[in-house]
Amino acid sequence: MFVQEMLGQDLRAVWNGVEIRVTSPRLNFIAGRGLDQLRNGRTVSYDIQLSLHREGVPGRRNIQRFAISYDLWEERYRVTRLGREKLERKSQSNLAQNSAEGWCVENTTLSTDGVDPKAPVMVHLEVRAQDPRENGDPLTEPALSLASLIDLFSKPTRAQQQRWTKQAGPLRLNDIRAKAN
Repeated sequence: MFVQEMLGQDLRAVWNGVEIRVTSPRLNFIAGRGLDQLRNGRTVSYDIQLSLHREGVPGRRNIQRFAISYDLWEERYRVTRLGREKLERKSQSNLAQNSAEGWCVENTTLSTDGVDPKAPVMVHLEVRAQDPRENGDPLTEPALSLASLIDLFSKPTRAQQQRWTKQAGPLRLNDIRAKAN
């Protein structure tokens, strides 16, 4: 199993008024087997989970699936955020690798409704590369359900599945709000 884990400064939480968004400039998850598949003309899906943990217990979380493809001639990436509704879908093309990775992470947000803004929390980010042989073509598969994605992250990673994790904190939502203003 390939696991990359980085702590602290490399994951930065940002407040946008209602949700937490994270940035992680050095998170390079288009790598290994997924990169090989992309360079062979296949579309690869990556599942990204953003979650808040308080006192070691997972709380709120959001999971997004992204389909990434690679233009062999232009040597650029196209990223599509998948969702059950057409309005949830969003795409960006003509991206360099680090821009494609950053776009995926930045387009995974987490609602903070009901979270105590004074309580210390840890922000966790997890990325899992999906094997296209198991999932079919992510751009043509049936609509994803939140239950199926939560089930996916509830299971341990398979031996050959690539996974990257990062965390930041402890931090307080009030502190993130103060930095954003």
